[in-house]
Amino acid sequence: MTDNAYRVDTTSRLAQWRIDNLASCTYRKSDPFKIGKWNWRLVLEKNRTLFIKLYPEISGLTKDNPPIASFIIRVVSSFGGRKALVHPEIRDKQLKGSDDFVWALEVPLTGRFIIDVEFLDLKTASPNGGQSCSVWTEGFTQQDLQTTAISSLGRMLTENIHTDIIINASDGSIGAHRAVLAARSPVFRSMFSHDLKEKEMSVINISDMSMEACQAFLNYIYGNIVEQNFLTHRLDLLKAAEKYDVMDLKEACHESLLQDIDTNNVLERLQNASLYHLPKLKICCMQYLVRFGKIFDIIDEFDAFIQSADRDLIGEVFNEVLSAWKGF
Repeated sequence: MTDNAYRVDTTSRLAQWRIDNLASCTYRKSDPFKIGKWNWRLVLEKNRTLFIKLYPEISGLTKDNPPIASFIIRVVSSFGGRKALVHPEIRDKQLKGSDDFVWALEVPLTGRFIIDVEFLDLKTASPNGGQSCSVWTEGFTQQDLQTTAISSLGRMLTENIHTDIIINASDGSIGAHRAVLAARSPVFRSMFSHDLKEKEMSVINISDMSMEACQAFLNYIYGNIVEQNFLTHRLDLLKAAEKYDVMDLKEACHESLLQDIDTNNVLERLQNASLYHLPKLKICCMQYLVRFGKIFDIIDEFDAFIQSADRDLIGEVFNEVLSAWKGF
């Protein structure tokens, strides 16, 4: 038995354990794998019934801040055609020990199968008894943005303090400041440094963005964007970051889009990864589809995708498929 028999492959929120053959084995524990803050284990116990357990490894972190997990767990078997057994969705369940989540499978499993765990959220309890907090939003730099200087800059935008240029979005207008825009974007700086119509007329037309998306873009530039607006407008912000060469915003969008890839958005994100040259996002999307087998869950959507997507991108996806088949 090789070490691969215990390895669990992961992305930011997905874990897959490939089991080639249980045979007469009655107990198998995976290697630890990290999702969120915790190292996790999967365990198989086989008697008359097959039991699957998922739990965080015992540690000081687990003892003091046990995860409150929301996840979907599946068993995918290729015997007799690809079939999946799906446990009902688990929502906000605190996991401390090896018996906190146990799935008893009455259906016998033969040959190869995959245990697939998709984490929807991981939270920690508030130390003061308040609302639990998702570990995937703790890193957001909201506190860093609340310095006096940044707050004052934000007020300049929200209170229209001495604005000197108008930005026309597709459905409204916003006042802004040339100096701030020029400091954050070389494209804006070039507009105001040369005899272009934006300099002469004190107007910038951004007709490909809605008022809300444009406001979110300016809020980011001025340092007072809030987390939910950032998440809501990520794709619009990515487009604006590329267009106006705001590279820190592009990277922030890139990192954020890596965090919650699922079957509903993976094809759109793959397309955007190719369009905006986001290598990590492209790799993660293709691995999610091919290596983790999610392409089978959205086969109709994928058929439509290959009819309209860029030919080079489709070629990359099929090369990934061929490589996966050779390695299986």
